[in-house]
Amino acid sequence: MPASPPQPRRTTAIIVLDRIVAIAGSLRRAVLDGGTGSRGARIAVLAALVVLIATAVPVVLVLRTPERLAPVALDPPPDPDVPAAPEPGTPGAEARPAASVRPTPSHPVGTSASPTSASPSASAAASSSAPAPEPLRAEFAVEESALLSYRAAVTIRNPGTVPAPAWTLVVTLPRESLAVTAVNGADVTRDGATWTFVPDGSQPLPGRGSTRVTFRVGGAPLSSAPTACTVDGTACTGLD
Repeated sequence: MPASPPQPRRTTAIIVLDRIVAIAGSLRRAVLDGGTGSRGARIAVLAALVVLIATAVPVVLVLRTPERLAPVALDPPPDPDVPAAPEPGTPGAEARPAASVRPTPSHPVGTSASPTSASPSASAAASSSAPAPEPLRAEFAVEESALLSYRAAVTIRNPGTVPAPAWTLVVTLPRESLAVTAVNGADVTRDGATWTFVPDGSQPLPGRGSTRVTFRVGGAPLSSAPTACTVDGTACTGLD
């Protein structure tokens, strides 16, 4: 004999529903089938039946769909190691303005730029506006003659109004054996037969001014006269 199939398991909702239906049937039979009892008692029984049915419907629905009742989610406890964020509206939650950075001036406050920072073009323009000195003039002369020597004098003149800061007098003798001595008004250097005279002081030659350079040449005047004489490249006058 084959075994009977297992009966399906009755859920809580089905059991409650069966109980409610049984109670409702008993009350209905008591109201409809019983001929005794007052009218007020019947109305009370019908009201109780209505209340029972109205209560049974949501109870059964809840018991049949328990998954619809989602549990209330609780917030996890705060982590003590993580600092709590400030609530909106609190002073700590407001953004702090970034610190302002003041630009550093190229020169210290209260000081001016050095006057040496002027551009080269401005300096060149200032120097070009100043008048240049005129070329110097020189005149050679023999002041004293002897048998084997003579004394010469060269007068250097500044024809312009601007002082001449320096000058160079060059005298060339006919032979290297001729010596120049007793020089006054200048410092002299020798290169063979060429003798170069420069100012012996730092004072410039003033405008419209003049200076004299005298020296003695060891030789007869007729054969020992200079062959050339220049001041700053300009030839001297007075040479035969």
